[in-house]
Amino acid sequence: MRPRPTYDLPLPTGRTLRLGPRTLVMGIVNVTPDSFADTRDRVDPTGAIEQALAMVASGADLLDIGGESTRPGATPVGADEELSRVVPVIRALVGQVDVPLSVDTSKADVARTALAEGAAIINDISALRYDPDIAGAVAERSAVLILMHSRGRSNRMYREAEYQNVAGEVVAELDDAIRCAERSGVPRASIVVDPGLGFAKLGDHSYAALAGLNALASLDRPILVGPSRKSFLSAAIGDVPPGEREWATAAAVAASVWLGAHIVRVHGVREMVDVVRVTDRVRLHAEHRHGRDDGVRP
Repeated sequence: MRPRPTYDLPLPTGRTLRLGPRTLVMGIVNVTPDSFADTRDRVDPTGAIEQALAMVASGADLLDIGGESTRPGATPVGADEELSRVVPVIRALVGQVDVPLSVDTSKADVARTALAEGAAIINDISALRYDPDIAGAVAERSAVLILMHSRGRSNRMYREAEYQNVAGEVVAELDDAIRCAERSGVPRASIVVDPGLGFAKLGDHSYAALAGLNALASLDRPILVGPSRKSFLSAAIGDVPPGEREWATAAAVAASVWLGAHIVRVHGVREMVDVVRVTDRVRLHAEHRHGRDDGVRP
């Protein structure tokens, strides 16, 4: 097994986010009333803050705060509403946690405000298709930009789920997004890519995208994978509610780590931290078995 590449991503605070030696766990903090995976009311910032603090205590390395649901068919919200949901959470967490904060948004106005409030990462599920100005907002703050592969809007994304070569097309479209971000001033060294499991992909498309992480590595950027509780898991385990997909999520997280993901984005942080630690340990032994020698012993 080839060693997973190491990347150092500069953060606006002057710190560096190192990706590679171990897999980082990103906790999902929904501040929405219509998340597909969490039926609890998360519009109340107090509940979201408590959830976020519990995730950090359970081992989360990053937090991803979202104020607009991106599930298929979700009702869009305006920038003001989205900001009213995420800004109180960012403000509270900046003073209480030491992990970098990410904001899941596809709006440049939200990105600018979130970064000004202390977020360090913008996670754009549209890879700049919805609002290309997001790249400029990230560049202004020297922040990190996550580009996720998707097609179409939430109400019609599955109409775009037509592929001849899933992994190859995901790579090509993300490569275009990276070039767009670079033209707007975002250094390549500040970009993370995400294959977008479940977005404009039917079940087998998502499995093919996950299995094709080696192809995504050709972009020479760190890889984030978000399989948590998503509907594509039902292609293997049957039609069960999101809350009952945690074991399937664990399998997908383990596969993601084994295939080279640098970050996994999950709801159940405590459980998935254990999955990641065990899979990382197996990877370490596999890498050493194939001749890696950097002074670290299993």
